[in-house]
Amino acid sequence: MTRLVDPHVRYQRSYLDASDEFAASGDTRDGDGLWQEEAEGGYTGFVFTRARLEDRAAFEAFVAHRRRAREADAPRRPGWVPCTFLWITDDADTYVGSLAIRHQLNDYLFTKGGHIGYSVRPSARRQGHATAALRRSLKAARERLGLERVLVTCAEDNPASRTVIEACGGTYEDSREHTRRYWITTS
Repeated sequence: MTRLVDPHVRYQRSYLDASDEFAASGDTRDGDGLWQEEAEGGYTGFVFTRARLEDRAAFEAFVAHRRRAREADAPRRPGWVPCTFLWITDDADTYVGSLAIRHQLNDYLFTKGGHIGYSVRPSARRQGHATAALRRSLKAARERLGLERVLVTCAEDNPASRTVIEACGGTYEDSREHTRRYWITTS
């Protein structure tokens, strides 16, 4: 069964294995991903690289950063919004992907990113994880954030995500900048 869980250090090994899968496949859609952020507008950022996250303390800091991102006063880059990060796990309690629920929309998210974004590791695709995770996230968006409807987007050339969004009740509004935009009622 697919579950949505808060980021936790117990997923370190399967998280890193998934990161390796994303890298090997050339897929850049891992929304939870490893990244480097430079100082910008007074925000000094964090550096989380694949090699650094092998270290338990660094992974604990990464998890703490992910969990704190939902708080209104959490440090974030200028223009970024509070976001609840959840990890997608399977029956074996293995990390299979990530999901982000953005608490509000800015101009970029309204055009391209939406309220909810998700990614599933290549070896776990076509097993229903994305559909189950998106369905569960709708309940979380309503109960945790009071969102009655959410915007979910996908690239024009991503038929798999299009199928997932439509299976979860997405109503197509339009396409902007090569991005399909759907609204989903959370009730």
